[in-house]
Amino acid sequence: MKLRKSALTALLALGLVPALQGCFPVVVGGAGMAVAVAVDRRSSGTYMDDESIEWKALNRINGELGDKVHLNTTSYNRKLLLTGEVFNEESRVTAERVARGVENVKEVVNELRVAPTSGLGGRSNDSYISSKVKARFVDQKEFRIQHVKVTTEAATVYLMGIVTEREAAAATEIARTTTGVGKVVKVFEYISAEEARRLDGPKAEAAPGASTP
Repeated sequence: MKLRKSALTALLALGLVPALQGCFPVVVGGAGMAVAVAVDRRSSGTYMDDESIEWKALNRINGELGDKVHLNTTSYNRKLLLTGEVFNEESRVTAERVARGVENVKEVVNELRVAPTSGLGGRSNDSYISSKVKARFVDQKEFRIQHVKVTTEAATVYLMGIVTEREAAAATEIARTTTGVGKVVKVFEYISAEEARRLDGPKAEAAPGASTP
């Protein structure tokens, strides 16, 4: 299925690289980062913490387990999601223990599977699924695309973000009905509509994307 031209244009305009998994948006350059932080519900400090958490967790777990794990680390508001495959249950437990020791991590969601390591074809398909979900986010009007992070592993889509119940439902429905998605797992933090408006503040009027509730 081809991505719609309008969706791709919007993704590029926002400085996104839709073929990649994980953080949405993927920021290119300092100016892009400034825009991303400006429309994010996290503070700038938390935004940077999440970037650091992902790299540190990935490096430390790989350093301890090596080829016993294929790992993806995705952090949002200091909540760290682990996805991928591990050699055995002991490796799964070890990966979580190491992740919990990373500075500034407040919670670990361990979705690692004890399974054979995925191949290039499977990983490419997961990236493609993520790109389709993100592209479909562009045209909807229920939430800002910057407020939901998308990660896909073995055709299971994981959604993260600080969102209202309505925003979560809209994002979940889009992901659930995207071709190729086998399952959707919500790893959201929920806030009220009033809190969402407070966090968005004046930037909600100026930033590109969707309207707030």
